[in-house]
Amino acid sequence: MRTEKNNKRTFKEKFTGKPWTGKSETKKYADKKKPEFKKNVTKKTDQKKPEGKKNEGKKEERKRKSLCPVHGRCGGCQLLDIPYKDQLKQKQTQVTKLLKPYCPVEKIVGMEDPFHYRNKVHAVFGHKKDGTVISGIYQEGTHFIVPVDECLIEDQRADAIIRDIRGLLKSFKIKTYNEDTGYGLFRHVLIRTGYHSGQIMVVLVLGSPILPSKNNFVKALRKLHPEITTIVLNVNGQKTSMILGEKETVLYGKGYIEDELCGKTFRISSKSFYQVNPVQTEKLYGKAIELAGLTGKERVIDAYCGIGTIGLIASDKAKEVISVELNPDAVRDAIVNAKRNGIKNVCFYHNDAGIFMRQMAEAGEHVDVVFMDPPRSGSDEKFLSSVLTLKPEKIVYVSCEPTTLARDLKYLTKHGYKAVRAVPFDMFPATEHVETVCLLSRKASV
Repeated sequence: MRTEKNNKRTFKEKFTGKPWTGKSETKKYADKKKPEFKKNVTKKTDQKKPEGKKNEGKKEERKRKSLCPVHGRCGGCQLLDIPYKDQLKQKQTQVTKLLKPYCPVEKIVGMEDPFHYRNKVHAVFGHKKDGTVISGIYQEGTHFIVPVDECLIEDQRADAIIRDIRGLLKSFKIKTYNEDTGYGLFRHVLIRTGYHSGQIMVVLVLGSPILPSKNNFVKALRKLHPEITTIVLNVNGQKTSMILGEKETVLYGKGYIEDELCGKTFRISSKSFYQVNPVQTEKLYGKAIELAGLTGKERVIDAYCGIGTIGLIASDKAKEVISVELNPDAVRDAIVNAKRNGIKNVCFYHNDAGIFMRQMAEAGEHVDVVFMDPPRSGSDEKFLSSVLTLKPEKIVYVSCEPTTLARDLKYLTKHGYKAVRAVPFDMFPATEHVETVCLLSRKASV
């Protein structure tokens, strides 16, 4: 997700709603489902029985009792039918096993309500042989569309909008895109929702920039869902697995939404990286800043800063924050976010974070803390060696993949750092993914 580009610093800036009531509805929905959730556990005795007709019948019965009608087909929620406390136990065991050689692992931080947490929802559109429009998710490892009407981990408002867009495509006689032939127009819908603000962005991804009866389509969609605050047309004419193309046109509203996180307001555009679970993100970032032990005297780097979330939240407790990001759209949003929050002690740089830190070290610069939140693939040795050249007193590593975190800890602990403690967070209930924040400190002898 990060590639090296020019070394030149192209950005440098120094800067002198009403909550959605549906939150309680989600809770009611979750409470209603939970008793059934616990009944779908396969007993150990059943697992040990030899395969036979009776056992096959029990397997089919368990499939029918799943919370989700497409569970096991779309591949998105591997742990959905496991009781939530057992999901947490499984993730705790995984992280502890991987990180135990390096540092103590604290108790995983779970959710009170592990349903409908995703504020970013994507649906791919297609059609059956008879022309019926369908939308859903690609089956794992394929480009076969599994139709989905409602997902237990997605925002319910987003699912309702997607269902109604299917109906509008039929009414407006808009053809869906066919990957094999390249024929058709409508490809995807991406929806981003503000947890605290209630704002909703709908991104219509088309194969060409012309949407038939564009104004009437937007009017019809807004009539069905007046809660939508902005609609964006994104053009992706390439034969690619990427969802979004480069060109965008705002059809309604501002072209972005805003939401609040840890007391700060953030602007979120279609391409911005923003954590999908706002409830857990506040806990995660709060813990990351706590582990950094900021006193107001520190110089901090926020590598992989995205739209500036961690750095801007940490700015209250740091002397100076230097935020670095390769994505130019994210940098623009980050600068706006700093101004929006009246934050003046944060500088933003459009650059590769590894290259940038090496340049800082060569210039004799020093920092006290490095926050790093890399993609699931983790950081390569080139990036980690760049961190080492700056010799920060502390590194706060936010990871969404414990396997690559363990790999990177092995490198860092061999090169002058000690892993102090790690705290796992369940950012993605019902899935196998787990987020972890880990504190490393520089050894005194280095």
